[in-house]
Amino acid sequence: MKIMLLCPTLNEREAMQVIMPQIDSKWVDEIVILDGGSTDGTVEYAKERGYKVITQQKPGLINAYRQVFSQMDADAVITFSPDGNSVSAVIPQVVEKLREGYDMVIASRYLGDATSEDDTWASGWGNFVFTGLINVLFGGKYTDAMGIYRGYTRKVIQDCSLMEDFPWAIENRIKNVVGVGLEPLLSMRAAKLKMKIAEVPGDEPARIAGEGKCRHYIYGFYYLYEMLQETLFWKTPTQKQQKKKSKS
Repeated sequence: MKIMLLCPTLNEREAMQVIMPQIDSKWVDEIVILDGGSTDGTVEYAKERGYKVITQQKPGLINAYRQVFSQMDADAVITFSPDGNSVSAVIPQVVEKLREGYDMVIASRYLGDATSEDDTWASGWGNFVFTGLINVLFGGKYTDAMGIYRGYTRKVIQDCSLMEDFPWAIENRIKNVVGVGLEPLLSMRAAKLKMKIAEVPGDEPARIAGEGKCRHYIYGFYYLYEMLQETLFWKTPTQKQQKKKSKS
C-alpha cells in the first residue's frame, strides 16, 4: 500500500520549522504540501526541504482536496495539520491500521486519555455535539468525527463520492465557504456505508503560531447544513443502483 501524507498549509512556516523535522520520511511513501496561497515563505521552506508542493487553484479546502485526489497515485492518504495541532508520532499508528485493512483511521482527540489543548469551550462542545449527531443520524461509532487528522484509502474517496461536485453542496450554495474541509462529510458517508473504521488516540496540542482558520459558530451552521443535505440527498452506490432499477 502506497501512502501519502498530505499537509494543507496557509502561512505555516514558523510551525512547519518545528513540526516537519519530527516526521520520518520512511513512515510514508510521499509527503505533499498543499498550499492555499501562503505569503510567509511556507512554500519556499517546503521546496528547500524537497517536499512536493501543490498550489491550490480553486478557493475552498474541499476543492483543494479534490485537486490533490484527482492526481494522486497513492493507495491511501493521511491528512495532517503541520501547524502544531497534529502529533507526528501518531503517524505510524495510522499507517499500521491502514495496512491492516481499515478503510479509514482517525487520530481521535477524545479517545482514551487523548486531550485537546486547542479546544475552547465552544469548539469542544461543538465537536461533542456534532460527533453525537453523526453517530445517531448515520450509524457511526466515533469519538471524534470532525478532526482533520485521519487516513483513508482511495476506495473511500471513490465510494464516498468525494470527487463529485453536488449542486446542493455547501460550497455551491453559500458564498465564501473556504475553510470547511471534507472531514465531517467523510465521517457521515463512511458511517452510512458501514466501512471498516478505526480510531487511535491522538492528542491535539495548541497550534504553534498564526491564527486558527476555523470560525466556530459559522462553521457550526455549515455542518448542520451538511448533515441536512446528506440526510435528504446523498445516496450510497447501492441506493443509486436500486433507484435505477426501479426506474427501469
